[in-house]
Amino acid sequence: MHLVLYPSLSLPTDSAEEPKIEAPSPKPETPPLPAAAVPPAPENPEHPEVTDHEINIEYGNRHYRVRGLQKNSSYEVMKVNVLVKVGEVIHVDTFDLYSAKHRQAFARVAATECGIEDKTIQRDLGKLLLQLEGLQDKAIQEALQPKEPTGYTMEDTEREQALTLLKDNNLAGRIIEDFAKTGLVGEPSNALMGYLACVSRKLNMPLAIIVQSTSAAGKSALMDAVLKLVPEEDRVHYSAMTGQSLFYLGESDLKHKILGIAEEEGVRQAAYALKLLQSQGELTIASTGKDPESGKLVTEEYRVEGPVMLFLTTTAIDIDEELLNRCVVLSINESREQTAAIQQRQRQARTLSGLLARNESEHIIQQHQNAQRLLRPLAVVNPYAEQLAFADSRTRTRRDHEKYLTLIDSITLLYQYQRDIKTIDRDGQVIEYVEATLDDIALANQLAHDILGHSLDELPPPTRQLLQHLHTLVANRIKAENLQQNEVRFTRRDIREISGLSNSQVSIHLDRLVELEYVYAHHGKNGQRYVYELVFDGELTNEQPQLIGLIDVEQLKKRPVTETMTDNLTVSNGNLPHSFRAASGNLPGSFRTPETGTQPSTDKALAESDLTEPENALIRQKNNAASHRSSSIPLAASAEVQ
Repeated sequence: MHLVLYPSLSLPTDSAEEPKIEAPSPKPETPPLPAAAVPPAPENPEHPEVTDHEINIEYGNRHYRVRGLQKNSSYEVMKVNVLVKVGEVIHVDTFDLYSAKHRQAFARVAATECGIEDKTIQRDLGKLLLQLEGLQDKAIQEALQPKEPTGYTMEDTEREQALTLLKDNNLAGRIIEDFAKTGLVGEPSNALMGYLACVSRKLNMPLAIIVQSTSAAGKSALMDAVLKLVPEEDRVHYSAMTGQSLFYLGESDLKHKILGIAEEEGVRQAAYALKLLQSQGELTIASTGKDPESGKLVTEEYRVEGPVMLFLTTTAIDIDEELLNRCVVLSINESREQTAAIQQRQRQARTLSGLLARNESEHIIQQHQNAQRLLRPLAVVNPYAEQLAFADSRTRTRRDHEKYLTLIDSITLLYQYQRDIKTIDRDGQVIEYVEATLDDIALANQLAHDILGHSLDELPPPTRQLLQHLHTLVANRIKAENLQQNEVRFTRRDIREISGLSNSQVSIHLDRLVELEYVYAHHGKNGQRYVYELVFDGELTNEQPQLIGLIDVEQLKKRPVTETMTDNLTVSNGNLPHSFRAASGNLPGSFRTPETGTQPSTDKALAESDLTEPENALIRQKNNAASHRSSSIPLAASAEVQ
């Protein structure tokens, strides 16, 4: 046996102290490098930290970051970008969490790189999937909820100013003046018609407007001027629309709102949907999609509620006929005088007074927006409805007549703060309504003449002369045979005898009158010859546009009204409504040209006549028996007839 002695070691003895073995000094720790792509872990483990762009969650020592969840708007897919970090090691990939194959592939690679078991990663992905499903479901449900309208809280002073506007006896004239103050040059009838059409959005069957003109004439300026006075929450404005875009809007996104489209060309693909929305008041479409639970194809129904008021502009001459006859067409004044007035306003806008005018226009716009917010969607009752008249010589007048009645309703709705709000109880349901007055019908007649009527200027002199002969022929028959105008029939031979024209000349001018709807051709029975009816009931000396078939308000005053009219209805002693009258009794600025201070040339005959004298106005009213003759009185100036 060999004894090996280690000099460095000594055997312990009772008297000797135990040797102290010193531990090796620890190496200084190197601080971990920050991972720029990984945000700090959430304070509460297994509780996700959700931001706008990513979700962070931690399971044990494993930190996960998920991006792209907001792009998954369907329950069938959850394709996200997942980053896992263990210590300083990270693994990131983009895959579909609903795919088991993708989860296994991610877990296998991540486990290898991070040095842990792949089953651990798979369990983490299962927990992560369940938590992301909850977040995804919440986001989808919020997206499916109807968008609540943006509310606007009016201050007391704003409410008082809006009520002052709505209670103004000169409300129609005030609106026209405010259009001029906000920058619109001329176009008083078009502007007022557009304003009333916007008010009609609160009715069950709103009006629709198409502004038609050549390029640079000012159609967009007119639409913008009108829409500026409408509350922002009540209008939706697009530059173009695809064919089925309307069908997939929110169910209530357009209800009782204004849909403005800058150019009709940008909506041709959606013309069919617009026509349905205007006529039926709603849109429905059946679309095929996958059931999230079974994965089978199912039919889903999308519905968009109306009614909606349409406001379009176009430079096209030929517009879709189906869309056109559902709308009121506004034509822009393209005269040289109007161009000069616009250029004058453009120069004035660069001056100090123009700067001050822009500041004032902001107050006017806010006041009108608040006024329209105060308008309630009341029902409208027209006690004179059964006494009204309208042209019936063409099938399309069925829709034109509806536009005319809706125009009256819009005027009545606008004046609701100047009328008594009445109620009726029907089967326990209380219905509030406001009644139309003769003043409303008079304003509607005037606008109908200006917007929907025809001017005799469109007739060549020989054709106009033949119209004069026909007028004489019909007047003689009415007097001799005690007939109504719509009962008188005449033939081409009768026309040749009274006019002295040849058969070829009669054919040319009579066909033109039939085409322009001054004369109606009745088809003969059993192959017999045509007979004709004079449907023009206007004044041959009146150069202003005239709409055939309207009844004069003066005649309505002499007729009994329907039983629905209440005792509270008042008519101001046969006067035209105060809303036609400017505060000074003169024409508002929007009806005057800068050069003359009077009306445009189209109203020259009216400007030369002194309508402020009761005697002259009374003579004119006595000489005029048809409604178009009352249209010669301007919108903002009326004669007081004693």
